[in-house]
Amino acid sequence: MGNQLNGRCLCGEVSYRVEERFHAFYLCHCAQCQKVTGSGFAANILTSPDNINWLSGSDKITNYEDSLRSFSKAFCQICGSGVPHINKSGTNLVVPAGSLVDQPLKSPTANLFHPESPRWLKHGLLAKSFDGYPE
Repeated sequence: MGNQLNGRCLCGEVSYRVEERFHAFYLCHCAQCQKVTGSGFAANILTSPDNINWLSGSDKITNYEDSLRSFSKAFCQICGSGVPHINKSGTNLVVPAGSLVDQPLKSPTANLFHPESPRWLKHGLLAKSFDGYPE
């Protein structure tokens, strides 16, 4: 049995627990992940489909499946936050890393669709850092 990690959506309506028995942690830079996250990439952790215990709000989840690419997304109907879902092929539970309350021990293992990365991402990662909003 792995370490137990808790996760939730932004508003807290949807919460879950997973065991830290992950087999991959990908940063996906594809155009679809950019659109669905509103950012430069999605941070997704993969585990077995049965590795989830919904604690609350599973009835508040909506699923979206893209018809053109093997792509799906689950999110809280209230706040829109990404939450875990089974991929379209049924082979993996996809856990959005940002939905975890507890930090996983596993670090990203690969960057996917890297050529699709937005031009501004590399420069943004090198930009000046602040502890909060700049004054």
